[in-house]
Amino acid sequence: METSQECDVLVVGGGPAGSTIATLLARQGRRVVLLEKEHHPRFHIGESLLPGNVELFDKLGVRDQVEKIGMPKFGIEFVPPDLDYRSYVDFSEGWDPTKDSAWQVRRSELDELLFRHAGKEGALTLEGARVRQVDFDAEGATVQAVLDDGGTRSWRARFVVDASGRDTLLATKFKCKNKNPDHNSTALFGHFRNARRLEGRREGNISICWFEHGWFWFIPLADGTTSVGAVCWAYYLKARDKPLKDYFLDTIAMCPELHDRLANATLVDDAVHATGNFSYASTHATGERYLMVGDAFTFIDPMFSSGVFLAMQSAFDGAALVATALDRPAELAAARQALEKRMRVGPRDYSWFIYRVTNPTIRDMFMHPNNVFKAKQGLMSLLAADIHHGPAYRRSLWMFKVLYYFISVVNWRRTYGGWKRRRDNIRDWGPLKGETILKAD
Repeated sequence: METSQECDVLVVGGGPAGSTIATLLARQGRRVVLLEKEHHPRFHIGESLLPGNVELFDKLGVRDQVEKIGMPKFGIEFVPPDLDYRSYVDFSEGWDPTKDSAWQVRRSELDELLFRHAGKEGALTLEGARVRQVDFDAEGATVQAVLDDGGTRSWRARFVVDASGRDTLLATKFKCKNKNPDHNSTALFGHFRNARRLEGRREGNISICWFEHGWFWFIPLADGTTSVGAVCWAYYLKARDKPLKDYFLDTIAMCPELHDRLANATLVDDAVHATGNFSYASTHATGERYLMVGDAFTFIDPMFSSGVFLAMQSAFDGAALVATALDRPAELAAARQALEKRMRVGPRDYSWFIYRVTNPTIRDMFMHPNNVFKAKQGLMSLLAADIHHGPAYRRSLWMFKVLYYFISVVNWRRTYGGWKRRRDNIRDWGPLKGETILKAD
């Protein structure tokens, strides 16, 4: 038998974006319903956080809890494919030296922590509720969900927040989701015990290791395990001719440094996962009675660990928009315009680097960071997720790009070769065969 209830805001998706905005809206005294299709704790990738997250955790009141489950992270190690030299950069080298650290976390633990916190703050939380239909009208929306037991429930909501991740509930409904033609990759990943880590203060730093077909992440976690993943051009996984685990181990062998760190390590539960990592963006994020946040709005390559930050920041910004829609509708048009612009800042800044990160010029600039014209400060502020720092950050980031283009012109043959390889690599190779592909929403 179907039951229904009324609420001010219904949030679809109990990940970092959904749980954050549900908490903030519940604190405003609103009737908030938060629906999650799975049950926490649930497996998820995207384990590396950025210093920009710390301030957001403070505002939510969960920083101490996150610190207890996290591995301290102070910077990044870059490992090239053809040199013994390593480059180490610290977040404290950005424009705001107080944004000097973050954590590596198991997403299953972080996501459950944020979801439970939303419930404590007053949101009505429900797991095992998969939203099947959202119908809008002049007064709000009717949302229908199917529960684990096969039963259905419906809600009348004045406003709907889509935080459904890569399910992209509303973007799919409105047919406003566009695949990004400039990026086409896949990922293989697993967790290892007894991996050799960096020493001392750098133990928890993420390592980015380039190899012939893409790049690896190496993320140390607090429980002693290490997350290792290969983000590859789609053609590489498409060519797989052996079991996924064997293919993954062969891929690791292509990176001597990573292979050495895992020489005495064992794969947790003998499990290797694969996922399509196709970047996309929706044409818009807001409507009269709805808002898309986090990956429900846009998804970019995870190379710089920006996913959780962008999700949570969009939730903080979005909470203000929802309040405007419900309390001051005459101001909504201007608020929507401002939010649409703001939500594109982070994805745009990170994407510029992501699309060029396999180019030899960018690799050289990462391997030999120079602070001429404050370019390194701009880069480190970006990597620390201090993307709204102000004019000084914008100028230094602009100078980094100027230097990149200058070096690229001077070394035009190398630049052209890198561009040509990337053009060939981003071809759409069609659906992957074999293993079930997991979503990394």
